[in-house]
Amino acid sequence: MSGHSKFANIKHKKEKNDAAKGKIFTIIGREIAVAVKEGGADPSNNFKLAKVIEKAKANNMPNDTIERGIKKAAGDIGNVNYQYNTYEGYGPNGIAVIVETLTDNTNRTAANVRAAFTKGGGNVGTPGCVSFMFDEKGQIFIDKEECALSADDLMMIALDAGADDFREEEDSFEILTSPADFDAVESALKENGIALASAEVTRIPQNTVHLQDEQALKGIRKILDMLEDDDDVQNVYHNWEEDE
Repeated sequence: MSGHSKFANIKHKKEKNDAAKGKIFTIIGREIAVAVKEGGADPSNNFKLAKVIEKAKANNMPNDTIERGIKKAAGDIGNVNYQYNTYEGYGPNGIAVIVETLTDNTNRTAANVRAAFTKGGGNVGTPGCVSFMFDEKGQIFIDKEECALSADDLMMIALDAGADDFREEEDSFEILTSPADFDAVESALKENGIALASAEVTRIPQNTVHLQDEQALKGIRKILDMLEDDDDVQNVYHNWEEDE
């Protein structure tokens, strides 16, 4: 995205997460509960749970908190009723927004999501109304300051493992994969001792939109802030590019 560092966005997002550990731990706790219900409490036999534990540790969740969450989910397995739902809609000036949720009360979550859009001057749309504007990709960022390898050597490791694209930015390297190849590429990088600043399967907008109108800027920020403050909301994707 011209004029704006995606890596800077990642670091900003992480800083916001660090400042809101309560919500992050709530989200991960729900993911642990779902993973245990679907595949059992042993991460060595439950790949999904192993990935959630990895995410928990990356967010500095204490080991005893992780273990308590697994034990609680295992003992309460019949009562775990969390449900994944995705909402799509439009912010001011047609900004495309996708909201992924994990909730035990879909009525509450739907009402909260709708309220966020409405108060920001947007509206919730029908399923599929904006998702076609995004590509689902594995996205890995590596901080140049934390990487001893040359760009060429790093690129070869990534491409040999199945990466689709490798990009060098001023402050980072960005590696893109298909969702199916993400785990293999992530594992290959870690096996080579490469520290990953972030690694996730995400939705990347095909095109981004700049906003100049102050009312529209205020509205999209309102929508995003309300969604980020909601414990039922796991991920929010949009095609608004904030100017530096």
